[in-house]
Amino acid sequence: MPGMAANPSIFERIELNSKKYNVIWLSWKIPKKDESLSSYANRMLDEIPKDIPVVLIGVSFGGVLVQEMSKFIKIKRLIIISSVKTKHELPMRMKVARDTGVYKILPTGLLDYINQIEKLPLGNLIRKRLKLYQQYLSVNDKEYLDWSIKEMLCWQQDQPIDGIVHIHGEEDAVFPLKNIGNCIKIPDGTHIMILNKYKWFNENLHDLISDGRLKK
Repeated sequence: MPGMAANPSIFERIELNSKKYNVIWLSWKIPKKDESLSSYANRMLDEIPKDIPVVLIGVSFGGVLVQEMSKFIKIKRLIIISSVKTKHELPMRMKVARDTGVYKILPTGLLDYINQIEKLPLGNLIRKRLKLYQQYLSVNDKEYLDWSIKEMLCWQQDQPIDGIVHIHGEEDAVFPLKNIGNCIKIPDGTHIMILNKYKWFNENLHDLISDGRLKK
């Protein structure tokens, strides 16, 4: 499951043995009116086989979602990347946004203007970043964005789920490592390390799926 507003192409460089794994890339659905995160997670299970234990992998807010999904089905492994295991691992700025309700007035509709911004006379660096946004952050429906921000900030998970595998970058600026407990730390890993640390994942993901830990 990709991160907030992202599409499954963020996993395009992740390689798993196709003879051993049947990989399903999940995509965000538009939430129903006043839909809870738990109800949404249950609805996402329509894409998942019911007859075998599955491995759930989620990035950022997608990591929160797969944790909720795991409460409804039998799983072999639960892996989150660049995410949080409980509400206590959220950074202070997100807790303040939650407690004050300021998230309710965030201008999420501005994301619709990325295509318009690209037409302006911009430098190459900014233009390249816009291309990345367009490639990977394609879910720009305002109702979805408002819902996902609310559910991320107001997530009520109090204790980590037993057996969860948490992979986190030491340079993650969205969910700083100082707030994160019991995780596999990736040196120089940022919040988007699923894109630029794909070699590490390709070298280690199979062992994490099989054993829940890295080979020594």
